[in-house]
Amino acid sequence: MKGGYSDTSATGDEKWRPVGGSISIVVGRNGLGWGIGVIPLDDAQVRSAGDPVKSKGDGKSPSGVFALGTAFGYASEPLQGLKMAYLNLTPSIECVDDPGSKHYNRIVDRSVVALDWDSSEHMRDAGESYRWGVVVDHNGTVADDANPPKPGGGSCVFLHIWHSHDQGTAGCTAMSQANLATLITWLNPASKPLLIQLPQPAYERLINRWMLPKLTNASQR
Repeated sequence: MKGGYSDTSATGDEKWRPVGGSISIVVGRNGLGWGIGVIPLDDAQVRSAGDPVKSKGDGKSPSGVFALGTAFGYASEPLQGLKMAYLNLTPSIECVDDPGSKHYNRIVDRSVVALDWDSSEHMRDAGESYRWGVVVDHNGTVADDANPPKPGGGSCVFLHIWHSHDQGTAGCTAMSQANLATLITWLNPASKPLLIQLPQPAYERLINRWMLPKLTNASQR
């Protein structure tokens, strides 16, 4: 699949302005399902009744609009030029994927919280995938008491480094290390960056409603 990044801040007229060219990405091995993000799932003008909805363990990446949170990585210091907050993935950092835990879909340091989960992702053990990454705020990953995670709604979704250009993920969005490093250092939290991720039919249906950029090379994979 192809992805890219755009900016609306430079022109002052709230129109999308492409930054660089498109880049190759991979998403979930089973495609996309509507996730819990900025846009409510119950809006019939956004999600068609027959569209799949993301759930725990479905191998789908979330589609929709999502805020981006903390950058992370194995290094004690972030990439040079990084503007996002940075989390060093020490061996005790985990993302909890047990729906029965009060920490479900939250990144925690197991050395400082009481353990109440039976399943979690030990982020330091992800190999090259998490050498650099960014938290995608899907299903309340970023702590917000007003919008807690929905148990079973899917957890631990990130932008991270791919295994290869033809291997899907468990539910994240992945790309080459070089492209991810460029993206991470470009992101600016002051601009409130968003990830917009949609199947092509939904993108075409919403392009005018959301004032999205026109698709280019949409059929390329």
